[in-house]
Amino acid sequence: MPFMLGDLHTLLAFVIVLGILISVHEFGHYAVARWRGVHVETFSVGFGPALLSRTDKRGTVWKLSIIPLGGYVRMQGWAELGGETTGETTQGSFRTKSLASRAMIIAAGPFANFMLALLILIAVTATLGRETVLPVITGIVAQSPAAKAGLLPGERIISVNGVKVSNFIALHKLVAPFPGKSLTFVVQNHGQPHSVALTPMRKIVAGHDIGEIGIIGGTFARQPVSLPMAVVIGAKQTYGLTTATLHGLWQLVAYQRGVKDLGGPVKIAELSGQAASQGVGDFFTFIAILSVNLGLLNLIPIPILDGGHLLYYAYEAVRRRPLPRAVQEAGLGFGAMILLTLILAVSWHDLHIPSPITWLSHTLG
Repeated sequence: MPFMLGDLHTLLAFVIVLGILISVHEFGHYAVARWRGVHVETFSVGFGPALLSRTDKRGTVWKLSIIPLGGYVRMQGWAELGGETTGETTQGSFRTKSLASRAMIIAAGPFANFMLALLILIAVTATLGRETVLPVITGIVAQSPAAKAGLLPGERIISVNGVKVSNFIALHKLVAPFPGKSLTFVVQNHGQPHSVALTPMRKIVAGHDIGEIGIIGGTFARQPVSLPMAVVIGAKQTYGLTTATLHGLWQLVAYQRGVKDLGGPVKIAELSGQAASQGVGDFFTFIAILSVNLGLLNLIPIPILDGGHLLYYAYEAVRRRPLPRAVQEAGLGFGAMILLTLILAVSWHDLHIPSPITWLSHTLG
């Protein structure tokens, strides 16, 4: 069921998610701009009229605006069109800084999103533990060694050849190297352990023989981990999210796969509400996933996005001069058109409204 604006819980979750993501992204730009000596005139979360506003001692206006679908940092010497080609040529101006400093300021927004995801995943893992699949049987593959041995759903595998099993990954590592060889399993049923001899069947995966016994696991639990291990797990999860998102983007662009799964603000709002209802861990993990997506999307080399500005700077680094202002403005206009078209398309899809062409063809019979 599509998200309705009357659902206060979902709306609140959406505002919190978007507020965190935007604030962190823009704070990345802000922090590095300050570091590189650029005066920040405005830091705004949201667009439109300000709900709250204050000016700090450095002259930066901090705003919370009425439309929570974005945000921005306005720096001295920066203009939306033409990038660094306008503004005061003072010490605190963006346009007077070196190419490396300008690129660092722009890249800091996506970098902040990756760091947010990393820190969230580390915190969730350190606090709640690592999610794992327990070695509990939830299903049996027909005609498999497990089925022939009489194993039953609900039974838990305690050990394999005397080696204790703590989760399904450990179980797979103990079984996979021994296709066609008899193994002794200790299985617990209603608290009573018993031994079962099983010979894993052979299965070819990526050109290699591996052993399988034909059981399915689906019982999840969280196991406590140390802080150093949580850091390692969080880093691996962040890397995994990044590569998975890149793969999805490539599949979408190259093969148009996953178009039906695209979502805009309405879909994000709906998922935000669902994640919030599932607990703090799931809610913040959802924010981490979105943060990685936001970081990568901003790095796409489309003018108006951070990646587009970095593309301009790459040209400037190679040619030793910036793109002409007219070319920059044309590129930014084109990028804005692409971005608006994408937002309208995914929002249209979110609301389950047929495209205008489909609607017209049905109307005309």
